[in-house]
Amino acid sequence: MSLDRTVLAFAGLMILISVALTHFVSPWWWLLTAFVGANLLQSSFTGFCPAAMIFRKLGVGRGTPAGCGFK
Repeated sequence: MSLDRTVLAFAGLMILISVALTHFVSPWWWLLTAFVGANLLQSSFTGFCPAAMIFRKLGVGRGTPAGCGFK
């Protein structure tokens, strides 16, 4: 899996987890959803993504552009 797809999968997983926690535990978990969304938005403008840096250190490769398989 490429780095871009790994970051998107992680962000999606965090959003789904925060929605479940909001439903079953407390409405305050919406803050996690807002944080993930704000991080995705700022990284689209700045290119700075802490999750990508962590996954890169864990050995996730860059892969093909957009994960489409085109070269």
